[in-house]
Amino acid sequence: MTDAKGHNTSEGYLRYSRKKRLFLGALAASLFLLSLITIKLGSTDLSFSEIIRYIFDPDDSWNSKVVWDLRLKMVVAAILAGSALGIAGCVMQSILRNPLASPLTLGLSNAAAFGASLGILFLQGGLIVGSTAAYVTISNPLMVTVLAFAFAMTATGIMILLVKVTECTPETIVLAGLAISSIFSAGLAFLQYIADDVALSAIVFWQFGSLSKVSWDNLYIVAAVLFAAAVYFFYKRWDYNAMEAGDDIASGLGVNMKATRYVGLTMATALTAVVVSFMGIIGFIGLIGPHIVKKVIGNDNRYVLIGSMLVGSLVLLVAYVIGTYAFYTVIPVGIITSAIGGPLFIFILLRGRRRR
Repeated sequence: MTDAKGHNTSEGYLRYSRKKRLFLGALAASLFLLSLITIKLGSTDLSFSEIIRYIFDPDDSWNSKVVWDLRLKMVVAAILAGSALGIAGCVMQSILRNPLASPLTLGLSNAAAFGASLGILFLQGGLIVGSTAAYVTISNPLMVTVLAFAFAMTATGIMILLVKVTECTPETIVLAGLAISSIFSAGLAFLQYIADDVALSAIVFWQFGSLSKVSWDNLYIVAAVLFAAAVYFFYKRWDYNAMEAGDDIASGLGVNMKATRYVGLTMATALTAVVVSFMGIIGFIGLIGPHIVKKVIGNDNRYVLIGSMLVGSLVLLVAYVIGTYAFYTVIPVGIITSAIGGPLFIFILLRGRRRR
């Protein structure tokens, strides 16, 4: 089959698809190699063959415990959290048709932080193990996690209610998210103001996005939610492609706009809330991942969804390596990702202004 200029469209489409698959393959290979290198880093000198052996055949030796209980857990946490935040940001940007949509800009992270702070300050009655402000261990992390998740979902419910009541546009949802973020940020500041030194230390430490907070049981939960959400998102990938072209075109192609938008936003929020409730605020992954992928291979969600997961994992894993080994003390990954994402956010704003 040829087009008006005599070009073979079938061959062109194959090249188009091959480029995207090669890009995704390169990302997957890079993530695998970086994961092995990250596990190797540290004071315990392990060869790559030993690392692979301990991963697939663990024993009771010290090196095996280092690989499984310390380094591999951090790598898996980075991959799962980066994938979750990356695909959540990709879906939010598609269904809202706004390149600035992400879990952070929609207020979900601040809402989760407010819920966690509420649990730390009030529901534990001030009973925090580790009686100094310098080192604090939260005595009831389950309640903190549940409240963080509940308030993130509450923020989503408020946005969906605003959409139903006011019939606002997808662009307006982002503005509503910024307003919700501001409200929860004010509430968070108030809780910090009335907290004592120990509770304040716990609140501030929780807000720092850190991979060291999670256990293997937490990661199993994140993996289960990620799998369920990713399956749904891939099932709806053609609908998201249609929505990128505009509401009228998508409706003409048979897409149920309201249902697709509400369910997609709720699933992305649930995915984000699980990550934030276990690991704290890790900003800008949901903004960085989709933009990098779309810059290279375009807006086709058949590939962008996978690419966003891989890039999110890579960025978060790089942030973990930098925060762990580049400074004299360990820096939480949330600080590193914010340092990367802030300038990118400004770049996106300026780029959009030039286009207009």
